[in-house]
Amino acid sequence: MASAPTQAGVIPYRFVKGRLRVLLITSRKSKRWIIPKGNIEPDLTARASARMEAFEEAGVRGKVGKEALGTYNHIVRPGTKQVTVFLMQVQEQLDEYPEATERRRRWMSVQEARTRVLERGLKGLFQNVSFPSSV
Repeated sequence: MASAPTQAGVIPYRFVKGRLRVLLITSRKSKRWIIPKGNIEPDLTARASARMEAFEEAGVRGKVGKEALGTYNHIVRPGTKQVTVFLMQVQEQLDEYPEATERRRRWMSVQEARTRVLERGLKGLFQNVSFPSSV
């Protein structure tokens, strides 16, 4: 169980010329590849918080799945945060967004994303996910 506030995030995806692509972003400090995520805001649901993080951190908007894909534990000092993850079918990618100068973003295959993320639980979500053509 999480020992710190619960977080929510999304795995943004889209189909380009019939090929599935997912979007990863870099963390601000260590620059490792992650998904857009953050603390669940007190006045928002996990799903709404995940949608907000996708815009703020990755500059994407779209349809967020009604049901969570799953959860994973994100280790932070001191403790662990449980991240609830949703799929987001991206409909719009913005050039200007709040954290554009602080992070990189990159579209890639699911296989590449699986190798780039470090958290074991997040890797597992990428291995077991099925991406619908609409959420």
